[in-house]
Amino acid sequence: MDKRILVVLPHPDDEAFGVSGTLAMAIEEGTQVTYACLTLGEMGRNMGIPPFANRVTLPQIRRIELEESCRAIGIQDLRMLGFHDKMVEFEDPAVVQAAVTALVEELRPELVITFYPGFSVHPDHDATGAAVIGAIARMPAGKRPTVHAMAFSSNCRQVLGPPDIVRDVTAYLPQKMASIQAHRSQFQAAELLGSKELSEEELIGRYGTERFWTYRFEDEHE
Repeated sequence: MDKRILVVLPHPDDEAFGVSGTLAMAIEEGTQVTYACLTLGEMGRNMGIPPFANRVTLPQIRRIELEESCRAIGIQDLRMLGFHDKMVEFEDPAVVQAAVTALVEELRPELVITFYPGFSVHPDHDATGAAVIGAIARMPAGKRPTVHAMAFSSNCRQVLGPPDIVRDVTAYLPQKMASIQAHRSQFQAAELLGSKELSEEELIGRYGTERFWTYRFEDEHE
């Protein structure tokens, strides 16, 4: 595993479902992980079941949930960048890129993990991925960190091909499930609410594998 990983995602809970097993594995192997979360997810519509949050309290609740999730995974360094939920796509791309560039220059990660722009469904996901790619593309090719991108649009495999990183994180399901369950204001699935218990086989099938595409920059195709 790489010795320093920078994760850049827009919302609390983005880390939980797609990458928490990979991060727990890397941290156990001695990797330092910084998670830069762009927003507090304050525009989320879910308020818990039964509701325990409201529009006023949700940002602070999601901040606490994010901190709990990071402790469950073992993330050593959490940065909250203060952008507005559901507004990342409307930010000046140069501003978001500058925030990413500052982190890359400070931390010098060997690996950056983000969403694959154009293949990540939510506008904030795509805008965040685009900002990360834009920032790293400006670096000299020989000095760029590797970028692993998450994608889950219906056409991602058709266009991108299969993911080149397919990681079995079964051994790290305790950390992953604790991370997911930390975001209790957001989840609605019966197995997360405690009203349905998944078998071990179902748990592994649903959460035991994480997939990434290594991003190829335009000048790397030449």
